[in-house]
Amino acid sequence: MMLGAGVLLQAATPDEPSTRWYRGNTHTHTLWSDGDAPPEHAVRWYADHGYQFLVLSDHNVMQEGERWFEIGEGGRLTPARVRELVERSPEGWVETRELEGTRSMRLKDLGELKAAFERPESFLLIPGEEVTDRYRMAEIHLNALNLAGVIEPQRGESVAATIQNNLDAIAAHGRRHQRPVLGHLNHPNFRTSLGVEHLAGLRGERFFEVYNGHRSADNEGASAPDSTEAMWDKALVLRLHEGAGDGGLLYALATDDAHDHYEVDAVSVPGRGWIMVRAERLEADSIIEAMRRGDFYASTGVALRSLESDGRTIRLEVDERPGVAYTVEFIGARATDGDRRPLAEVLQSGTGPRASYRFTGDELYVRARITSDRAHPRPYAAGDLEQAWTQPVRPAKGAGDEPDPEG
Repeated sequence: MMLGAGVLLQAATPDEPSTRWYRGNTHTHTLWSDGDAPPEHAVRWYADHGYQFLVLSDHNVMQEGERWFEIGEGGRLTPARVRELVERSPEGWVETRELEGTRSMRLKDLGELKAAFERPESFLLIPGEEVTDRYRMAEIHLNALNLAGVIEPQRGESVAATIQNNLDAIAAHGRRHQRPVLGHLNHPNFRTSLGVEHLAGLRGERFFEVYNGHRSADNEGASAPDSTEAMWDKALVLRLHEGAGDGGLLYALATDDAHDHYEVDAVSVPGRGWIMVRAERLEADSIIEAMRRGDFYASTGVALRSLESDGRTIRLEVDERPGVAYTVEFIGARATDGDRRPLAEVLQSGTGPRASYRFTGDELYVRARITSDRAHPRPYAAGDLEQAWTQPVRPAKGAGDEPDPEG
C-alpha cells in the first residue's frame, strides 16, 4: 500500500559517483504530540513534495503503541479532517470507534507508516523524537534521529548541563543499540532560551538549527541578542580560536518544525526549511553517517548542483532556475595573534550560479551563504528570499602556499 511518492534527486559530483543528494526534514509534529494532523497526513505532504526522508519528531514520544485521538468540532481532529483522510486513504485504513459518547480515531504507528509510504531510494521515514526539556525558564529542545526507542528528558543543574546531559543520552542510546544516531539543538532563540556560549560549549554532538520555520523561533534575533546565523559564527570562533566545547566545527540545519499541516500560511507549516544530504543510500544509517561527516547543507529553496572542498578551495554550483539571480557570500573568520578574538566577516562575495573560494591559510573556517532573488513561497517572514547555507570548512595544512591553478 503506497499513500505518497517521492522523487530521487540529482546525482552527486562526478568524483563521487556512488552518492546522491537526498532532501529531508528532521523536525515535524503530528497528533502524537502538539501537531494538528494525523501522522499519515503529514507524511503524505512530504512524500508528495519532493522529499526523500522525514523525521516525525513528536515531543518526548515516538509513534509506538495504541493511541486513540478524540474527534470533535473545534479540536485538532475535526470530523471534516477525518472525512478527508478517509477519502484519500485505502478502504479500511482509517479506524474510528465510539465509547461513552466520544468518537475517536486510532493514530497510525511508525511501523504502519513505514509500510505504507517507504520505497527504496524514493522515500524513507527515520525514527526520531524531540527530547523536550527545560531548566528554569529556558526551553531546551533537542531532536534525536535514528532512535530505537524513546529517550526521556535528562534534566540538569544548569542550561549547559541540561543540554549536555541530553546530548550524552542520545549518544549513549546509539552505542547501546549499535546504530548511528544524531542529536541537534533546536531553535536556540526560542523564548531567548539559549546563548552563543551554549552553542560554543557543545561536546560530542555539534549540530543546531540555524533556520527553524516556526515563527516563534526568532531566527532573526528580534528579541534575542543575536540572529541564529550570527550565533553560529560567534560560536565557531569560540570553538576554533579558544577551544570551547570539544573544539570541533559546528554544523547547521534548516527545518520546518511544522505543526500546522492544513494551511499554507500559518505559524509553522511544512515546506519552509530542509537539509540536503549527500549519502550513498537512502537508508537511515547512511543518512546519519553523512550528516556526521558534515556532508550536507541547509536550504530554504536554493539547491546546489555541486559542492566540493578539499580544504584548499571551496567550489559550488547552484542548480539555477531560469530568470533567478544568485549572490554567493563566503563567510569566515581569520586567525589573530594574542588575545584578540577574531570576528566573522564576508571574505568574498559575487553573483552568478558558480563560485569558488581559495583559502589563504589563515582562516579559522569558511562557509558559504547563497541567496536568490526569488521570494520564498511559504515564508517565515514577509520578504524572505530563498537561501542555502553550506557547512563550515577548515583550511588544510599548507593551504594558500600553492600557486593558484586558475591564475
